[in-house]
Amino acid sequence: MDNLKLALQRFDEIPNALYSCASTELESILGGPSLFFFEGRQSPPLFVTVLQHGNEPTGFDAFQAVLNKNHDLVLPRSMWLFIANVSAAKESQRVLDGQTDYNRAWPGTIQPESPEVELMQEVVKAVTAKPLFASIDLHNNTGTNPHYACLNELAPQFLNLATMFSRTVVFYKQPVGTQSLAMAKHCAAVTLECGKAGETAALNHAIEYLDTCLHLGRLPDHEPAKGDIKLLKTAAVVKVKPEIRFGFENSEYDVRFRRDLDQFNFGCFEPEDCLANLKPGTALPVTALTDKGHDIAAQIFAIRQNKLVARNKLIPSMATLDTEIIRQDCLFYVMEEMSIG
Repeated sequence: MDNLKLALQRFDEIPNALYSCASTELESILGGPSLFFFEGRQSPPLFVTVLQHGNEPTGFDAFQAVLNKNHDLVLPRSMWLFIANVSAAKESQRVLDGQTDYNRAWPGTIQPESPEVELMQEVVKAVTAKPLFASIDLHNNTGTNPHYACLNELAPQFLNLATMFSRTVVFYKQPVGTQSLAMAKHCAAVTLECGKAGETAALNHAIEYLDTCLHLGRLPDHEPAKGDIKLLKTAAVVKVKPEIRFGFENSEYDVRFRRDLDQFNFGCFEPEDCLANLKPGTALPVTALTDKGHDIAAQIFAIRQNKLVARNKLIPSMATLDTEIIRQDCLFYVMEEMSIG
């Protein structure tokens, strides 16, 4: 991909095709990443971001359903909508070769200057020119996960915006450059992880949540009850070292991870549970970086008889069996339970 500026498309009206098109058709309809403003009965507006990753269409599909539900009607609340990586959506890929991951390019990123970084600066400048009600970024997972919300601040409005979606809530400060981290400086902001793409339950949950937010008069300013939230924080991000050949089946790989790895998301590995079989002589094949950049893999994992095992109880999240996603992003996140306050 060249270094030409990514032009942000701006729309005052809804193209008719938007009511019925698939996410794979958006690039030909819109021409590129697109920002919409819809006037509603209440203000300030809600900011909704969809398709930061092109293989995660549930957010767009949910917006489309809400749009059709309110066809020819004024929305209950004004709304900004950012339809992001339409070129990756056309190919049903998370990110295209040469692109900066859209959800690592927002203000606060450590990524080098790129068309995607400039684009996100333009989006944030536009939507924050006036106050916002809240910000929602919708995603899918490639692994088996419960639906959950992520946030970056523990203020009551953030917590309530999150628990409206799920009792399971993840607090994180890394990776930087994400939409919710950038928007948390301006309003209550959450990232919603809506399960696997194509699942009816994921779509219905996202539709219900968007509809609720559009009808909401205000966000509660008191903390949710302890029983209404299971709060976790990211302790480390586990990545496979670049030189390691890995997979889930081929015995020729240096590392063969267990095929039910993603079934442990938000559950736990007990001490000495095996995560992978290793070719004899393979050194520790993963890193586990904390928010401060410290590699604690040797504290979390051990090698026993050519097996990668957990040293202690380990709570993973967002583990996936997709080797391409593992290379592009990570193997999984290590979680720790935490309390409010």
